[in-house]
Amino acid sequence: MEINTYQTRAEMLLRSYILSDSFIVYSSAIGGVFACKLVYDLSQIFSSIYFKRYAGLSKSQQVEWNNRSISTVHAIFITAMSLFLAFWSDLFSDDQLSGLVIMRSSTLSTSVLGVSVGYFLTDLAMILWFYPSLGGMEYLVHHLLSLVALSYAMLTGEAQFYVYMVLLSEATTPGINLRWYLDVAGLKKSKAYLINGFMMVFVWLVARILVFIYVFYHLYIRYDQVMKVSSFGIFLVCVVPLVLAVMNLVWFWKIVKGLMKTLAKRN
Repeated sequence: MEINTYQTRAEMLLRSYILSDSFIVYSSAIGGVFACKLVYDLSQIFSSIYFKRYAGLSKSQQVEWNNRSISTVHAIFITAMSLFLAFWSDLFSDDQLSGLVIMRSSTLSTSVLGVSVGYFLTDLAMILWFYPSLGGMEYLVHHLLSLVALSYAMLTGEAQFYVYMVLLSEATTPGINLRWYLDVAGLKKSKAYLINGFMMVFVWLVARILVFIYVFYHLYIRYDQVMKVSSFGIFLVCVVPLVLAVMNLVWFWKIVKGLMKTLAKRN
């Protein structure tokens, strides 16, 4: 009976939220898509003028070059906003008495999620269109899970704190993309490539492993709050971070092995 009450309340909240803030939701998501298109076009123009190596790349490599420009800009934006909203603003502070943390949201937090939804929609579309050159099945799984969780938090206003904590994992994206750029530019044996490898391991350890441990701890001590969202919300809050954490561990091991291989070649 209690579960049905929560589900009914969540459905009413979802309907009222869409009706009252539909402009914020849809305009931010559409704006995210157009921002991705703008970054892609600017990357294409800027790279063809200032990077001689760009003209010599194959068509698929040029697409990936510009696609990585989009993901880099999004990563910088969403990492900065996640840090601000999760830690520096008062929105999710324990000192606030404005309701449960898991139920809190604001116009800004919802708008930022909308922009990120627009990015994931664009990137997912590109991955499917050029499959598998921009990423294999693991990227599809990652993007689909992220898109569903982001959309739910954006539309309902629930669990936004945990979504922003997970989005901090995007802090690793610029380093990953820089590594690809250095490789394509023929600088795989440079000192910059080696330093980038060490930085990737460190940032990945913090953003995709330690932060996830904190998320699971936060969920554990606030289990009573988690149980107040809808059953689908509980599934997303508990399962999505777990699946992503497993993927992060697998990728982390691959990054460490790659770094060890690079060091072995230098010795």
